[in-house]
Amino acid sequence: MSDSGSEPQRHPAGWGWHETVTACLAGLGLIDSLYLTWIKLADRAASCAGIGDCDAVNNSRYAEVAGIPIALLGALGYLAILVMLGAERRWPQAAWTLRLGIFGIALAGALYSAYLTYIELAVLHAVCPFCVASALCIAGILILSVMRLRAADAES
Repeated sequence: MSDSGSEPQRHPAGWGWHETVTACLAGLGLIDSLYLTWIKLADRAASCAGIGDCDAVNNSRYAEVAGIPIALLGALGYLAILVMLGAERRWPQAAWTLRLGIFGIALAGALYSAYLTYIELAVLHAVCPFCVASALCIAGILILSVMRLRAADAES
């Protein structure tokens, strides 16, 4: 802790593999979520190539919250993660706060993805491979965000 009692300044060591993989996963998750959003809003059939039942999942009552497609919320989450990664490079003095923000979004996303996976398996009895891909992306980001926080804490 610093003398003023506030959180110490934590500067990123640079753009390493943690950040690169996080950005890649967030980019893949964003593309995946945008595709699912387009499918939902355009009322189109998903291209699941015979793997799973994307339409049963994407057309279920669980695919929206207050009329907003879950996939759109996911896309916004992935976009926020990418913006925070970029901001961390631009403003290293805010790195700790931005890393906490990424952790918070990833934690919320991973918990909600776990809930939706349960719904797919136990309630709908249908699995959407695009939803599974998104769940894996956000779980990977969560793991990496914990690693990044621990690394920053060890540096201080």
